[in-house]
Parts: sequence; C-alpha cells; structure tokens
Amino acid sequence: MSQLSDFRIAVLPGDGIGQEITAPCVELLSHVANRTGGFTLNFETLLAGASHYRDAGTAYPDSSRKASEKADAILLGAMGLPDVRYPDGTEISPQLDLRFDLELYAGVRPVRALPGIDLPLADPRTKQIDFVLIRESTEGLFSPKIKGEVIDNKTATDTMVITRDISERLFDFSFKLARKRKSQGHPGKLTCVDKANVFRSFAFFRSVFDKQAALNSDIIADHAYVDATALNMVRSPWGFDVLVTENMFGDILSDLGAGLIGGMGMAPSADIGDKHAVFQPCHGTAPDIVGTGKANPTAMILSAALMLEWLGDTHGIEACTQGADLITTAVDQAFGAGNLKPWELGGNDGTDAIFKAVYGAMQDISLSGDKQRAI
Repeated sequence: MSQLSDFRIAVLPGDGIGQEITAPCVELLSHVANRTGGFTLNFETLLAGASHYRDAGTAYPDSSRKASEKADAILLGAMGLPDVRYPDGTEISPQLDLRFDLELYAGVRPVRALPGIDLPLADPRTKQIDFVLIRESTEGLFSPKIKGEVIDNKTATDTMVITRDISERLFDFSFKLARKRKSQGHPGKLTCVDKANVFRSFAFFRSVFDKQAALNSDIIADHAYVDATALNMVRSPWGFDVLVTENMFGDILSDLGAGLIGGMGMAPSADIGDKHAVFQPCHGTAPDIVGTGKANPTAMILSAALMLEWLGDTHGIEACTQGADLITTAVDQAFGAGNLKPWELGGNDGTDAIFKAVYGAMQDISLSGDKQRAI
C-alpha cells in the first residue's frame, strides 16, 4: 500500500469497450486530482481478460494479480468476450477472481436517476430514485467453495453457501452506509432481501441480519422477500434506501435497478472488502459496438467517483471526497442541460461526446459548493 495521499491505482481495461472507456476516464481522474489537490493518483495499467487469454494463454497473469493486491484501489473497465472461453465452456471472468482473492464481499450497486434522462417508468416520482443495493459478492450461489455437479447426466445441483463471518461483515458495512446516507438526508433504512420463508440458508441469513440490527438501533431495519422486492422496484422504486441481499439475488436485482435509470451504461458499481476495493461499470464488453465510438462511459465515470469517495472515507482525505463530488456534480450538470443522449437511449452521443460534456461541466463548478453524498 502507498503512503498518505499518494495512491497507487491498478487499472485493468480488460476487453471490448472496456479499453475505450478506461483511458479517457483515467485522464479525467488525473484532471480531478490536479484540480482538487491534496492527493495524487499513480496509475499502473495491467493485463487481464479474455483477449489476453486468447493471445497469451492466461486470463489473469500473476504479475497483474500481485500488482492488484498491492494497489490502493483497482479501476476496471470490462472483461469477457463471448467467443473466447475456457475449455469447459465458461466465460473468461478475472473480475470474479478479484472478488474471491481479495474478499470483496460487499458489491455496491447505486441506483440513482440522473437529471435529463428519459426513464422507462412514466410516474414523475421516478426522478426521485436514489437507493443502493448491496450484493454479497463472494458466496451464496456463486461460492467457489463448493462446485455444482451433474449426476449421471440426469440431475444437476448447485449449493448455496452463506457463512456467519461474511454475513456479519456484509451487514456491518450496510448499516454503516445507511448511517452515512441518513446523515445526508436519506431515511436511514436498511432492508434485508431474502427468501427466508422457504430456504433454511436465507432463514440463517436473516437471523444474522437481525442480530446485527440489534447493534445498530439508530437505523431502521426491516425485511422483504425477493419477489416482493422485484415487484416494488418497478411499482415504487423511489421508496427504497439501502437494500442488502445474497449474491444471486443481488445479481438479478441490480440489473433491474439499472433498467430503472436508463440501462447498464448508467450504472456504476464497487466491490469492497476490508482492505481492497474494485470499481467498475456494471455493463459488459459490448463487442458489437467496439470501434464505433458509441460506448456510453457514464457508468465508468461514476464508478471513478465511487473510487475517490471510498479512498476519501478509508484514508480520511477530504480532497478525495471533494473530487468524487466534483465528478458526480459534473455528470448531473452535463445530462441535466438536456443536450446529451447516449446511443442506447436513442440518441447520438457516444464516448467522446459524453466525456467532453462532463469535462466541460467541471470547469464551471466551484469546489467550495460541491455537495457531499454517500454512495
């Protein structure tokens, strides 16, 4: 780890449009660091992904793995290509290796409606959507500890793995985030999303949640079944604050959340552990639009803001928090002006246009007027 405010950032552009949105994002981050002062970002670009597996026979080289472990934060573009797979037919996904290797148990998926974006739900209250879904990211049905199996080509099984240790850390993280959001005007409510009425594993998950809730009485704690949550994410998504759930449920609900705010190109994410964190857009590599300039970099830009916010919180550096606010405010102003519309939303604005609009908006923002916000 680096010292004080001199941060080492591992950059893994990955594959497809990951390459196209990462370089300008790094340039934007460098500008923010220079503008705010108080910290420096030293970027190291690392090899990983499906294209590297195709060319070199390894998806995540040891050199990249070791450099990632030493970094203060990891910025990731996107990884995987549909026509490049392991011999067993599974996709190349070093991002999963990162989660498991570094114990990044808290998958943070902010769902916030940006100004100026046409949203799929007609209700005007959708403009108020601002909640966070926290997905446990190292066990559940994705657990690498127990592999699924096919028995006699007749029956296939997978095992749900939920441990007290990871669940306690996940819930402590979630209560802390709800408390931070409460200090900024949000309700201060944490909802455990499960299926405890059917599965013993989720009944256990809920019991651990209730134990941690008793230690965090300043935060409203309640429960919701996953099917009801999916219904209410469509019916009244403006009513949520912070949701916490198992890995598979979180995987599905986070995509639904992205759909509420315009799609995967608008959805940032973070995978956070006790010592490490990875920041990446929720979308994939989109090989069908590589080289066309159509890739929407908004999720990547907002993921970079999450990275600065996390560095600021973790190291107590106000300048990092100020940099995160600068990026978020610039994105809001760029879209709020009403002149930006990404390709996937029916517009003509791609990577270059959106980056230039955000950069331009930054020049008109006073640092002293930035508003701090929780993830």
